[in-house]
Amino acid sequence: MSSNQSPAPPVDLADEPRQFAMLLNSVIDYAIYMLDAEGYVRTWNPGGTRIKGYQADEVIGTHFSRFYTPDDVREGVPMRNLRTAETEGRFSADGWRVRRDGSRFLASVVIDPIWNEGRLIGFAKITRDITERHEAEQQLQATHVALFQAQKMEAIGLLTLGLAHDFNNLLTVVINSLDVIGGRTEDKKIARVLETAMRAADRGVLLTRQLLTFGRGQALMAETINLNDLILDNRDLLRRAAADQVDFHMDLAADLPQVAIDRGQFEAAILNLVSNSRDSLPDGGRISIRTFLRHTRLPQEPPQVERPYICTEVTDNGPGIPAEHQARVFEPFFTTKDVGRGSGLGLSQVFGFASQSGGFTELHSPPGGGTTVCICLPVCENP
Repeated sequence: MSSNQSPAPPVDLADEPRQFAMLLNSVIDYAIYMLDAEGYVRTWNPGGTRIKGYQADEVIGTHFSRFYTPDDVREGVPMRNLRTAETEGRFSADGWRVRRDGSRFLASVVIDPIWNEGRLIGFAKITRDITERHEAEQQLQATHVALFQAQKMEAIGLLTLGLAHDFNNLLTVVINSLDVIGGRTEDKKIARVLETAMRAADRGVLLTRQLLTFGRGQALMAETINLNDLILDNRDLLRRAAADQVDFHMDLAADLPQVAIDRGQFEAAILNLVSNSRDSLPDGGRISIRTFLRHTRLPQEPPQVERPYICTEVTDNGPGIPAEHQARVFEPFFTTKDVGRGSGLGLSQVFGFASQSGGFTELHSPPGGGTTVCICLPVCENP
């Protein structure tokens, strides 16, 4: 400091109005301001500027309802909050508010009435931006739900795996016995019966493999593959599976990294999804397959754990899946189809394949908005 400059005079902390003004002007995490009895802004602090984006000269003298959403204004929420503070002595609530730039934030609001000799002269209003806390709570809740769902599916998978192994052993005995009988008879009638029994046994073997895939008990033969090439190789099969009355489209992102997966299991998963979409469109509609690169995480992992995944979406414009059924669609034998129209193992095979490949599945089906099932598979780390 130059010798020609004199030090600033000390602040008189006994000057209560000035002390109070300094306190308010030092607070930046809270918008603290006064309203008159009709809700017009009379004071403004730097916290209000930081949270809501308005400078003091832009907001003083205007009605505080400008901070509320248009829907709340139409419903009379701002003045109702003031009347609640007046009659009950205080108003406190969380709600969505609007910044100067039009963006919304979640606010924790407290309004206290100010009385002078029994007459209401205004309100003291304190607002805090709690958007980040709200988003963190939402994320934590979503992680808990995903973890619970993963644990539930893991438990179902262990049960399914045990049953599938036992069932597979029984089918092996049945098929071997049918082979022995077939080799010892020349009766054509018996041969036809044996052929029918063998077809049923083969169908049982296929169902068992689907169960083993869900329970992660099916040995996968992983190879490094470009998913776009694999989908294009199966384009004609998928086109036929979609049926003639359905518009079938593909949107495959260019230059996708490779993944290490079982070729046959992926082909079966995509075919299952296309077949499910077709069944939801008896009168025709649209089915599309889309691939894209996405940085994300396993649903049950913390938000910080992200890595690249190749995602394959199968989308239809059918009626969608009822909300109450969506948490169960990947469970074995659960189906929304009519009796006899499905085994309930298609989506469970998709789920098991994705999980055993280190990825995951997602379902999006808003009411009346069609259904999208997405298979996300991790990119090869050492292609």
